[in-house]
Amino acid sequence: MTTRTHSAEQIAALKQTAGDHMFLHAQQTSDWRGTGPRMYVKGEGVWVWDVEGNKYLDAMAGLWFKSAGYGRKEIADAVYKQMTAIDSPPAGGSVPVQVELAGKVSELYHDKNARLFFVSGGSEAVETAVKMSKKYHALNGKGAKHKIIARRGSYHGGTAMSSSLGRANADTMGPEMVGAENVVNTTPYRCAYCDGKCNLKCADEFDTVINWHGADTVAAIIAEPVSAAAGIHIPHPDYWPRLRQIADKYDVLLIADEVITGFGRLGSYFGMERFGVKPDLTTVAKALSSGYAPIAAAIATKRVADTFIGDQSKTFRHLITFGGHPIAAAAGVANLEIYRREKLVENSKKMGEYLYEQLQKLYEHSIVGDVRGGYGLLAAVELVQDRKTKKRFPAEAGLAKKVPQKLTQKQIVSFRAADVISLCPPLIVTKDDVDFIVNALDETIVELEKELLGQ
Repeated sequence: MTTRTHSAEQIAALKQTAGDHMFLHAQQTSDWRGTGPRMYVKGEGVWVWDVEGNKYLDAMAGLWFKSAGYGRKEIADAVYKQMTAIDSPPAGGSVPVQVELAGKVSELYHDKNARLFFVSGGSEAVETAVKMSKKYHALNGKGAKHKIIARRGSYHGGTAMSSSLGRANADTMGPEMVGAENVVNTTPYRCAYCDGKCNLKCADEFDTVINWHGADTVAAIIAEPVSAAAGIHIPHPDYWPRLRQIADKYDVLLIADEVITGFGRLGSYFGMERFGVKPDLTTVAKALSSGYAPIAAAIATKRVADTFIGDQSKTFRHLITFGGHPIAAAAGVANLEIYRREKLVENSKKMGEYLYEQLQKLYEHSIVGDVRGGYGLLAAVELVQDRKTKKRFPAEAGLAKKVPQKLTQKQIVSFRAADVISLCPPLIVTKDDVDFIVNALDETIVELEKELLGQ
């Protein structure tokens, strides 16, 4: 506990104002009326404090992004220094720190001659990569190639176009983007094609769909190295190499959506490194600045980027006013220096293996159907009514409310935890932090078993 920063009256007034005037992202605004979403006032390391003085370990790193942890003064100092020098350049210009960040990211990427298009967030990065893939083909005399194939249930952003791709966790608001096509996702625990032995049919469905529509109409394949929205299933080692083969076979660009996995989440700077595959385009966002300022990018390999070099007809006419904003770029540079100095990617790999190890003990509970992870600090525990049949708990069991509440009581923040409990702690976690998380999960599951099964 810490000293409260706000009185009960002040907190009530804030909730009233929020309920009257502020939309919550993907949540009911009426939630403010009851206990309401927590309002946080301080963060340090892996811990956060709310207005009432309660302390929690953030097991979701904000929302998949607070990789360097909270309270990094040097990032704040870098932002302040840039803001007081020149906060943004005149239109058409740039500042040195933007160039510096582009160079540093390219040094970490599989293609050291890559080029970055900076934007403000992950949805914009996906929009940019998709537009870039279509114009790439048009400039190469293949303007009919406009379709984008994504995996059903993947999340690629909240804008109208990006939400058309995986169609996960997004409202439908009439006609979606023309040319957005879906294939089955890779979900080994609940695979639609195999029964315990992978046959890579989920990967081959890309081939089938491309043939169905005609390769001359398909511009790109987009997928996350590990899909968070689909439940954090680790794909078969041959899955991504197969997608690379299919893309090459049909002259289709391979877009890796690394908005979540980029910058160490899977124990490598880019998640695709873990699968030995080099994409043509990569989207990054969240951990690029560890969430200290909004910044994202679409990264194009030299082969793709060079297509846009030449006369004005080849210019990639895409513009985001605040894309790569100098103060956000300054945050990104300072963030990557922390990564280098503190070896956060190495720690992600080491602690990710330890987390996966410790989670295995949860199989002692009959309602734990699957434990997923082992690739850096991204893991999930799936709860089931029957382990043998993998039968899910019905909605009326109330896991969507019970699980987060119980974890919160044990000082753990885990956004949207329900029958699948996602874990994505900051990359700075220690063994003690991991033990704290796993013990809280263990206690929560014991309580759930008693309530749901009477055990």
